[in-house]
Amino acid sequence: MKRLLGSKELFLFDLDGVFYKGKESRVKIGGTRAVEALRARGKRLFILTNNSTDAARTVHSRLVEFGIPVREEEVLTSGLLTAEYLHDEFGRVSYFLVGEDGLESEMKNHGHRRTDGEKADFVVIGLDRALTYDKLDHAARVARNGARIVATHVSALYMSKSGPAMATGPLVKAVEYASGKRATVIGKPAKLMFKIALRRAGCPSRDAVMVGDQLDTDIAGAAGSGIDAILVTSGVDKDADGYRLVAKLRNVDEIVPLL
Repeated sequence: MKRLLGSKELFLFDLDGVFYKGKESRVKIGGTRAVEALRARGKRLFILTNNSTDAARTVHSRLVEFGIPVREEEVLTSGLLTAEYLHDEFGRVSYFLVGEDGLESEMKNHGHRRTDGEKADFVVIGLDRALTYDKLDHAARVARNGARIVATHVSALYMSKSGPAMATGPLVKAVEYASGKRATVIGKPAKLMFKIALRRAGCPSRDAVMVGDQLDTDIAGAAGSGIDAILVTSGVDKDADGYRLVAKLRNVDEIVPLL
């Protein structure tokens, strides 16, 4: 497997379950050696994370604290890309939020206006660990009253400090079912996040590789975008039945000998 990835120019990394695990009390898994090796070889990289609970600058600061030398512009969160997508496609919009402070911060930074009323241009859905029935019901009412739904992602699970925990997907499905509408999805496995990364790097899909821990988001999303994939088993999934992989690694830093 020596130099298996030598021809790749762009490396896309998931975050939770790859570099660290846990949202409430994060524990570093790896990443310093991997990123330093990519820098030494002149490769490009992006962090592609479905995390919407933290702003991109917060994620960047955390990676720096962990000694992982990633630049802020290399951090692409689903919250950041949701706010950018809405601004690019519709300008400044009003929105009802199901989500946490990081997503709200990204929305406000892009000039969008939050409303808690019964009318809005969009219902924006991210992970919301303080969610109540009333808030979810309110989101469905706003959607029925004419708002479109945008989801940061539809993953079923994320890697918490105690193992896989319910993510944003079930919340999106509830609002879709109650409103009879379908959400526009930004994050993995939707193609949009991958397209943005490839475009910003100026890199064709054949020269990129995705490194992640979840089959239904990282690996499936990469496959749907024509990008090779590596599964690291430090997170949610341990086997890749039904998927073609470039490699399967126990830890992200095991990528170094393959470069």
